[in-house]
Amino acid sequence: MSPTEHPSVTDAALLDSARRTFDVERAALERLRGRLDARFAAACRLLLPCPGPLVFPGLGTSGP
Repeated sequence: MSPTEHPSVTDAALLDSARRTFDVERAALERLRGRLDARFAAACRLLLPCPGPLVFPGLGTSGP
C-alpha cells in the first residue's frame, strides 16, 4: 500500500477532522482575543529591543 492510500479513511473524514480542528482553534483564538489588554502590549515592548529571532520553548504544551 502506498503512503497516499489508506482504504479505511475517506477524504470526507479527513476534511471533517480538519474542519473540527479549525473550529476548536478559532474558538480558542476568539477567547484569547477578548483577553488582550495592556499586559500584552507591555510584554511586546519587553521583546521589541531583542535582536534576532526569539525562541519560546514549551509553548503549545498542555497543562495549567
